[in-house]
Amino acid sequence: MNAPDWTSGPLLGFDTETTGVATDTDRIVTAAIVMRSGSQTTVRTWLIDPGVPIPVEASNIHGVTTEHAREFGQQPAVALEEIAQVIAAHLASGHPLVAFNATFDVSILEAELSRYGLPTVESRIARTFSPVIDPLVLDRALDRYRKGKRKLIDLCQIYGVEETGTFHTADADVIATLDLLAKMAQRYPELAARELDVLHTYQAQAHKSWAENFNAFLSRQGRPADVSTQWLGQEVPTETLF
Repeated sequence: MNAPDWTSGPLLGFDTETTGVATDTDRIVTAAIVMRSGSQTTVRTWLIDPGVPIPVEASNIHGVTTEHAREFGQQPAVALEEIAQVIAAHLASGHPLVAFNATFDVSILEAELSRYGLPTVESRIARTFSPVIDPLVLDRALDRYRKGKRKLIDLCQIYGVEETGTFHTADADVIATLDLLAKMAQRYPELAARELDVLHTYQAQAHKSWAENFNAFLSRQGRPADVSTQWLGQEVPTETLF
């Protein structure tokens, strides 16, 4: 029997903008969740007062200053609980979370929940954080030898995704990521033909392979080779998929 085609949804897109890139110490400033099912798209966003100053470098990227977040942002514990409830409910129903460079957004969300004494998403669903679909990991695996950068804006251009908003705002990035995934599934129909748990495992294996190769490259350059081979902090199954 053929596997169901998950591309028509429901798909839950997720993205954050933060105070920095350290997932264990930096804070979430904005977040967006976009539910897409068929032709229906629903957007929900959060502005959070992170409780710490937002560095100018980060504000220059996402446009949120410390003063703005303090005046208009929600308290972190309230916003984080709302975000976690939505994500956990959909994962528990088997709907995939779609995020570009998902390891970052998943890791910082789980760290933030722990910081405020809230249950992590993993504890809420009583299993590893899954299923997740990451267009960045998939592109690295499926078009391994292509030259050039692989930022969201770059992949949108490569796959023919029309820009619908300003990149580096969480909601625009999520919508672009969902549009990108749809284009990728058209180019690589084998993606849509796979069960979500199989696709999740494939990405973990693909990330490990990429990270090992990238670390080897860094070592040859005399640079620190410390890119984690774990995807979403999860152990990589040994069986080969795809």
